[in-house]
Amino acid sequence: MDDTPAADTTGATHPHEPHDASLASRLNWLRAGVLGANDGIVSTAGLVVGVAAASTETDAILTAGIAGLAAGAISMAVGEYVSVSTQRDTERALLTKERRELAEEPEYELAELTQIYRDKGLSAETARVVAEELTAHDAFAAHAEAELGLDPHDLTNPWHAALSSAVSFTLGAILPILAILLPPTQWRIPVCFAAVLVALAVTGSVSSRLGGSDPRRAVLRVVIGGALAMAVTYGIGQLAGVSGL
Repeated sequence: MDDTPAADTTGATHPHEPHDASLASRLNWLRAGVLGANDGIVSTAGLVVGVAAASTETDAILTAGIAGLAAGAISMAVGEYVSVSTQRDTERALLTKERRELAEEPEYELAELTQIYRDKGLSAETARVVAEELTAHDAFAAHAEAELGLDPHDLTNPWHAALSSAVSFTLGAILPILAILLPPTQWRIPVCFAAVLVALAVTGSVSSRLGGSDPRRAVLRVVIGGALAMAVTYGIGQLAGVSGL
């Protein structure tokens, strides 16, 4: 007697496999947020470490940190807004073209959808049935997904992207500012170095796990990059402090 459990055909999926497109989209946004925080950590840390190497004045360090935070957050937000707006405009143009083609050449579009599913491995008969059923249900959505890889009801939002980038950068930038200002003067730079490298290790690990890659390489890259950035700005600050600039 075969005790093999029957296959579940009710739509169940493996619990650890993200089959939903919206889930993949959310993971991409989360990964972008982590990378934005990473940028905030590195750029602000380099700035405040450089100033702290040249001067022990708390006001000067704080001013530099806040200025770097504001400039970086605005720059990230504007860059994301412009980039995602361009992407959204392109998506809308493609969807408009697809809607027009469906209205003008429905039979051609049905044959095109059938061919797409044949190219994916279905037989001619099955591909035709799938294409006809999807067309009957929602022709526009079916073609948008199959031909363009788009969900017409879930396009990218430039305002969300801008806000996400600004917030993530700001959260990342706060860490080095606090790490450089809270310790006693003689411990400022060592504590900031240590705090930043630990934070970069965390962001590198999180971003790699979200992307399904080896966290050790990602951590090594961001930690080395962050340490190099701070070392360079520290050296510049030391030279500026010695020369009295």
